[in-house]
Amino acid sequence: MKENKLGNIIKSQAIWVVFIVLCVGFTIANPRFITATNLLIMLRQVAVWGIASVGMTFVILLGDIDLATGSVITFVNVLCSYLMVHMGVPMVLAIIITLAASTLIGILNGFMVSTIGIPALIATFATQTAFSGIALIICDGQPINGFTESFKVFGQGKVGPVPVPVIIMIICFALGAFILNKTYFGRYFYAVGGNIEAARLSGIRTGRVKYLVFALSGFFAGLAGLVLLSRVNSGMGNAGLGYEFKVITCVVLGGVSVSGGSGRMSGVVAGTFIISALNNGMVLINLNSWVQNIVLGIVLVLAVGFDCYQKKRQAN
Repeated sequence: MKENKLGNIIKSQAIWVVFIVLCVGFTIANPRFITATNLLIMLRQVAVWGIASVGMTFVILLGDIDLATGSVITFVNVLCSYLMVHMGVPMVLAIIITLAASTLIGILNGFMVSTIGIPALIATFATQTAFSGIALIICDGQPINGFTESFKVFGQGKVGPVPVPVIIMIICFALGAFILNKTYFGRYFYAVGGNIEAARLSGIRTGRVKYLVFALSGFFAGLAGLVLLSRVNSGMGNAGLGYEFKVITCVVLGGVSVSGGSGRMSGVVAGTFIISALNNGMVLINLNSWVQNIVLGIVLVLAVGFDCYQKKRQAN
């Protein structure tokens, strides 16, 4: 019994073992990897993916996907910039309008998926394409600069030695864990993702759950976009290009099942840290960006393949 219990513990914490092994390997290859300065750089760099991954976790728990995350980050980047620089909207009001807009994009996705019945893959791909174009129209393909110093705090500020983006990411992870573990909404996410028909028959309003999940995905993507905007200090029409795939990789690598119904926020935290370590470590050992993309692609395939293998074993 003790051996089985120990085996279950090791299995449940395997993702953290992988993270530790990666850190040890990269430290051996380049001792600068484990320095406090580099670790803080890693955390600051991964904050945008981490924040967006909270909303993506909810979507994948339902067995759906949100390909619009990257375009929402881009749209938020450009919209907030345009409001503050070209329209003179106060910073706080611009942030509120921007987060409301990103949440509405999520609601639009929920409408297409839940009410119309369009598969999430197609609905969010359409949203991705449309809002990427809208962002480019707003900024006319040119970067938007000229923010106030106070806005830079969200992406560049520090509380003691800890970067503000890292604090925001930690708060988002904690909020995501609270929603999943302590609220009935979280239980609904698991129920709908596990068996939508059974959830419907038990009285859960599955359509409303999908609306809520996509709205939350839009909100967290919008918040990630604001942090990115503050960090790079420039609104650009390609700011979030490809971010959706890195966010999906963080979530799936963290053990959230692509078929829905299972996964934990703690695993997503580990998955996010692993992607951060991979990106940073590969740069330190001078792997070019093409090879980095190959490695990330392999990691995603392995993560999804392992999930499918586990599901197949359970079915048998």
